[in-house]
Amino acid sequence: MTIRSVGIIGAGFAGLSTAKVLRAFGFEVTVFEKEPDVGGVWAASRRYPGLTTQNPRTTYALSDFPMPASYPEWPSGQQVQAYLQSYAEHFGLVPYLRMSTTVESAVLDEEAGVWTVKARRAVSGQGGALPAEVHRFDYLVVCNGIFSEPAVPQYPGADSFVAAGGRVCHTSQFNDANEARGKHVLVVGYGKSSCDVANAIAADSASTTVLARQLIWKIPKKFMNVLNFKFLLLTRMGEALFKYIEPKGFEKFLHGTGLPVRNSMLGSVESVVTRQLKLREIGLHPGTPLETIARSTVSLVTDGFYEKVAAGTLGVRKGVSIRTLQPGQAVLSDGATVLADIVVCGTGWHQQVPFFDGSVLQRVTDARGNFRLYRSILPVGMPRLAFNGYNSSFFSQLNCEIGALWLANHLRGGLQLPPPDQMNAQIDRRLAWMEERTDGKHSKGTNIIPFSVHNIDELLQDMGLPLGVLTRVKQWLGPVDPSDYAVVTRQLLARHANATVAVAAPQATSGAAAS
Repeated sequence: MTIRSVGIIGAGFAGLSTAKVLRAFGFEVTVFEKEPDVGGVWAASRRYPGLTTQNPRTTYALSDFPMPASYPEWPSGQQVQAYLQSYAEHFGLVPYLRMSTTVESAVLDEEAGVWTVKARRAVSGQGGALPAEVHRFDYLVVCNGIFSEPAVPQYPGADSFVAAGGRVCHTSQFNDANEARGKHVLVVGYGKSSCDVANAIAADSASTTVLARQLIWKIPKKFMNVLNFKFLLLTRMGEALFKYIEPKGFEKFLHGTGLPVRNSMLGSVESVVTRQLKLREIGLHPGTPLETIARSTVSLVTDGFYEKVAAGTLGVRKGVSIRTLQPGQAVLSDGATVLADIVVCGTGWHQQVPFFDGSVLQRVTDARGNFRLYRSILPVGMPRLAFNGYNSSFFSQLNCEIGALWLANHLRGGLQLPPPDQMNAQIDRRLAWMEERTDGKHSKGTNIIPFSVHNIDELLQDMGLPLGVLTRVKQWLGPVDPSDYAVVTRQLLARHANATVAVAAPQATSGAAAS
């Protein structure tokens, strides 16, 4: 199939890196973004008070565009958005961005090999929208991210609570800390966004209480207030401490005869974290082994959070949730009643692709809604469609960039994909492994934490472009440097330098197994 034009939905890390890479390989691209600014989760409309990166600045960049040296070690959400805007400008992507434009539908004519995308641009400051635009593409890449729609519980009594002046919102919708001034605030959840928001408003609110249905481990930015956590967890060694689908090499030793060594290493880290954060003293020890941080997500400590808990200026209620809301208060699952003017929910996200009809969704997901994507990119049996950024990880930006290169190589006919039955078998195995290790909390098959480098290695191996031995050794001993991967783009461009037509081998159309 000949492919020249590519539509891209979303302008976060995945959408922008995909656009940049595909343009470098000669494809025509158009990027649709519903927000007025690039950035995805870092866009202004989604930034909550206290938002910073989980990764240090030097590890959270694209391979050929480092973050400014003037940025702090953990950049703010606003700084990350500015970085992505600079990336778009530097690589000449701005003319190809259709901002404030929502994709309403995307329909594939398989016989003609054409996607018809209907999109509508919002009218700035008027609350309206322009007439729908119709675009046609040879290929479509979905880059809307795995955090697409805020998940806010439907609490009984919420209508009367709101009618009396209360507010219920998601952390991503709570954008101004001043709204909490003098108010009683309940923050639902114990993940990073919940703790960030609670910490940011505690000093000025009448009261701030975190409702933690389940405690999880938090990782200090600096162990013993000295050693940056990137030297322990953002390395190949740190990743190897957690068992991958099929351990190989030294990892096989760590999860075999060397298991006592591995357990001792994790146990030492657990002890340091427990003492450093005084978890037992303030009653916030999770009561589970540290290795459970690999089940769904890894959350860094919010600076000052535990100190406020210890001082009594920020409360944490464990093992409870909201049963009902009433004007000015909430009734908790343990029967207690607490004052509440605002309820901020850090309760996750719904992964949605609302622009696809049911027939497309049936071909890219299973009966439980899990995305069935080979290498977290290709839906088996669904032609002319790919996803990028559907692999939440420690190095999401690098996974997106290498995913874009893998896709460009595929569209140039440079990949030898396994037969559909083998790809489906690999997807089945991966989903089963995810289900087991995360207790079902794998975000519909899109969460690969903490196995970022494993995912990248698989993509590089497919392309026949594995990192050199010395680079891999360096990454075992120290944090992964995004610039280590800049060579991949150069090598792949050189390989396809003489190609003049974008051609991908036809993908077999046998349907995905609905497990």
